Order: sequence, then structure tokens, then C-alpha cells
Amino acid sequence: MSKVSYYTPEGLQKLRDELNYLKDVERPKASNAIGEARDKGDLSENAEYDAAKEAQGLLELRISKLEETLANARIIDESQLDTSKILIHSNVVIKNQANGKEMTYKLVAQSEADLRSGKISVDSPIGKGLLGKKVGDIAEIQVPNGVVKFEVLEISRD
Repeated sequence: MSKVSYYTPEGLQKLRDELNYLKDVERPKASNAIGEARDKGDLSENAEYDAAKEAQGLLELRISKLEETLANARIIDESQLDTSKILIHSNVVIKNQANGKEMTYKLVAQSEADLRSGKISVDSPIGKGLLGKKVGDIAEIQVPNGVVKFEVLEISRD
């Protein structure tokens, strides 16, 4: 049973581009590498052949996972979302109650997460803890170091 994931149009296009690249560029490279290794003789003692076959297997696994992800991907119609609560694709400003530090994040699907650009997964502990909260709410989030309290200061959408 596969899990439906929600994406921005850009995030979904990025997945499609990666899948096309793997199929159109990497798959032929893997086949050529196997063919070249096969031409070098005895396959029972050919480490290059074994490595090429293993690389091909990993590539096909990645392609299969991407195809499954794309089959279960949905684009969110943001005009239909409640802007008073934190949902996927919400931009949030939160304040750490312990040190007073403010942070800005966008909640996104797991495959779109990139902490350097301020995008956190809705499946992460912080993302899960923030979902459904409103401005002024305190989110108590269990992290490896204990419980951290964040106050929700702002919620917006792109």
C-alpha cells in the first residue's frame, strides 16, 4: 500500500526530470558498461561485470521507487487550504521558547525537504509537531535531546 505525497508543481517536475534522466541517460550507460565487461571474457571471475550488474540493479531500484512516488504524487490546490492552520506547503515563523531564536520554514513533502533552503519535511519531528497549529499556539515537539517548545508566530503561503 503506497502513501500519497503532496508536492508543489516545481517539486513534482524535479522528480519527473530525475526519472527521465535516469531512464534516458543512466540506463543506457549501465547497459553499455555491462556489455563492455561481458566482452572481457570469463564472467565467473569478472569483477567489472559483477560491479556493472550491481550498479544496474541499484539504478533500476531507484527508477522503480521514483515511478511509485510519481504514481502516488498529488499537487495541492493551495486555494482550497485553510490558511489559519499549519498544513503542508505552509510557510511558518516559529520561536524557540528556550532560547528566543526565531526560525522560518516551509513544510514540504519528504523528497522536497532541504534544510539549507528552509524546507522541512512534514514527516520530520518538527514538521509533524507543527501540523494543525495556529498562530499563538505552542508546539511541544519531542526531539532526540528532549522536548522543545516552539511558539507559532506567523503562517503564510506562497
